Amino acid sequence: MKIAVMGAGAVGCYYGAMLARAWHEVTLIGRPTHVEAMNRDGLLLDLGTSQEYVAVTGSTEASSVDGAELILFCVKSTDTEDAGQQIKPFIGKDTIILSLQNGVDNAERLGQVLGQPVIPVVVYVATSMGGAGHVKHHGRGELVIGMSSQSQVVADTLRPARIPVEISENADGALWAKMILNCAYNALSAITQTPYGELVKQDGVWDVMRNAVDECLAVAAACGVTVPGDVWGAIEKIVETMPAQFSSTAQDLARGKPSEIDYLNGYIVRKGREFGIATPTNLALHAITRLRELKGVAG
Repeated sequence: MKIAVMGAGAVGCYYGAMLARAWHEVTLIGRPTHVEAMNRDGLLLDLGTSQEYVAVTGSTEASSVDGAELILFCVKSTDTEDAGQQIKPFIGKDTIILSLQNGVDNAERLGQVLGQPVIPVVVYVATSMGGAGHVKHHGRGELVIGMSSQSQVVADTLRPARIPVEISENADGALWAKMILNCAYNALSAITQTPYGELVKQDGVWDVMRNAVDECLAVAAACGVTVPGDVWGAIEKIVETMPAQFSSTAQDLARGKPSEIDYLNGYIVRKGREFGIATPTNLALHAITRLRELKGVAG
């Protein structure tokens, strides 16, 4: 299958590499330094126990999605509308589009821009960029995709590439479950520049996380969302499955780049105000992260 990845960051590069290893024709659209390295050497996939260069095509142009049967949309939540407008002229009516993004409303926002359905995807993977054209995998890798007429085709494409896939009838709830996990970890990891395993060893951290989660669940209930599974159990398990992982927000701040915090804890704060629900812990985490972000960008 001809596949395009819009947003060749850590998530996009990991799944693009896995699909390319399964002999799909993969084009990764990203920043010039990454594109140059991938076109020169291939994409270096670092699985911890092994490394290999994977043959992919790199591009800086959104027009490179032209002709793709499947698009993995992996840009930051802050860039959803802009990136959507860039690819809109080059996608077909039968193109399958997956939103592999943090937050709960990206698929809806992107669908409004494109004028066609977008399948929401919940991503559970620990990855980071080790340099230009170099993606590092730290753990997990499963996806939960929303139910649609195209979902089975997606699953049948991804599973042979060693990408675990679950098709869910409650994609909204699954997205909220992931966002709540992000609300618990991302800001704290970013503010302290600490990986998850070390983060939770500090006094009071679990209590802060518990308060943030309780606020998120109250807001989810007000939004009419049923959050599946044991949310707190999943949050505790992250320490076991991804102890060395820094949150994506922490990685953004470390590079001096804007983060997605407005679409995580900030989203909870906005929705809480809308429904008259107090969210003091999420408010504090959002505000402090924004201050650190502005300091990093300015510095």
